[in-house]
Amino acid sequence: MNFLDDYQNIVAEAIERYTFKNQPKELYEPMNYIISHGGKRLRPIMVLMGCELFDGDMNKAMKPALAIEFFHNFTLIHDDIMDEAPLRRNKPTIHTLHGINVGILSGDALLIKAYQFFEDLEPELFKKCIQLFSETGAVLCEGQQMDVNFETDEKVTYEDYIKMITYKTGVLSAASLKIGAMIAGASDKEAEALYNFGKHIGIAFQIMDDYLDVFGNMEQFGKKHAGDIYENKKTALYFLALENATEEEEKELHYWYSKKTDNVDKVYGVEKIFRRTKVDERVLRLIQRHNKLGQDCLKEINLPENKKHSFVELANYLLKRES
Repeated sequence: MNFLDDYQNIVAEAIERYTFKNQPKELYEPMNYIISHGGKRLRPIMVLMGCELFDGDMNKAMKPALAIEFFHNFTLIHDDIMDEAPLRRNKPTIHTLHGINVGILSGDALLIKAYQFFEDLEPELFKKCIQLFSETGAVLCEGQQMDVNFETDEKVTYEDYIKMITYKTGVLSAASLKIGAMIAGASDKEAEALYNFGKHIGIAFQIMDDYLDVFGNMEQFGKKHAGDIYENKKTALYFLALENATEEEEKELHYWYSKKTDNVDKVYGVEKIFRRTKVDERVLRLIQRHNKLGQDCLKEINLPENKKHSFVELANYLLKRES
C-alpha cells in the first residue's frame, strides 16, 4: 500500500458523506458524476497533509479539503468545455454528456459549494483561508487566460510559459498545503515555506502532464494523445524543441503551431522534431530541477526530517506517473 492510500480512503469517505442530494437533479447529478470519478484527489490530500505536518486537527481540515476538491473539479469542467475535450479520467466529459449549459452551471455550483465548506472555521481563520482561496482562484483564471492567449500569440517566451503554469497549476497545490498548515496553526514563515514547496511540485506536475501528453500511455493517462499539439498549446516540450532546433525545424514548428487542425501529419511532424531535439530527456531534467527547488523549500521548515518524509514521497510519486 503506498502512503497515499490512507489519505485517499479518508477523502473518498468524506466525499461519500457529502454527496449532493439536492434538486434539480439535472444540476447536481453532473456534479456528483465528476466528483465520483475521483482521480488521485491530490489537492484535498495536500490540505490534510499540511494540517497533519503541524499536528493539527484533521477533522477540522476535512471540509476545507473538500472545498479544494470541489473547486478543482469546477476548473476541470470549465477547462474541458474550453478545450472541447471528450474525455476526463477516461470518462466522457460533462458537457459531452449533458451539453455546455449544464456544464457551466454545474461548474458554477461546485465553486459556490466550495466556498460554503469553509464556513465552519472560526472568523479569523475563515478570513485568512478565504483570502488565500479567492486569491488563488483569481490567479488560476489569469493563468487559464494566458494559456488561451498563448495558442495564437507568436511572441510567447519560456518565462511566460513558466508563469502561466505557476498560475494555472502551481498555486493550487501551494494553497492546498498552506490552508492545511494555517488550520493547524503553523507560523506564517513555515506556512509560506510549505506553500513554495507546493508551488514547485505543482509546476513539476504540470510539466509532467505536458510530457505525458506526447510521450505517455494514453490509455492510462485518460486523455487524447498529443492533444496539446492539436490545440497549439505552447508547452515545455515546444520551448525546449525551439531552443535546440535547426533553422529548418524551427520554421516547421512555427508552421504547424500556426494551424489548428486535426490533421495527423501535424502531430507526426511535431513529434518527429521533439524526438530529434531530445525533448523527452530535456523535459525530464527540467521536472527534476523544480523538484529540487521544492525540496529546498521543505528544508526551511523547522521540523524533524522524519515528519517531512511523506512530502518527499509525495513529490516523488507525482513525478513518477505512468509513461
